[in-house]
Amino acid sequence: MKIEKDTAVTLRYKVADTNGKLLEESSEPMVYLHGGYGNTFPKIEEALEGKTAGHQVTLDLQPQDAFGLRDESLVQTIPKTQFPPGVKVGGQLEGRGEDGHAHVFTVMKIKGDKVMLDGNHPLA
Repeated sequence: MKIEKDTAVTLRYKVADTNGKLLEESSEPMVYLHGGYGNTFPKIEEALEGKTAGHQVTLDLQPQDAFGLRDESLVQTIPKTQFPPGVKVGGQLEGRGEDGHAHVFTVMKIKGDKVMLDGNHPLA
């Protein structure tokens, strides 16, 4: 069976940086519906189109093809008083970026009465 529009695809993946350092590896197979539904990156769908079970591919994705370029406007420092008790480094909160759009922010650092948040994807 070939991968084409409306095919359920099951795959395992590894993500490495430009130096080959492993950043992430699927512990369970990823399943997505192929065909431009936004379930995975378009470049991945393009590479798998027409392929059959057992196919292996290595892709070199540019930031704009994957998690996007890092956006420093999504890094914010906010007074700790604006957070609920128990805020911790590594925690995630939903908020609005300077552009007004909802983003998930990760608590990167807490220093004194300030909390530094980052709304970028960790792999951006």
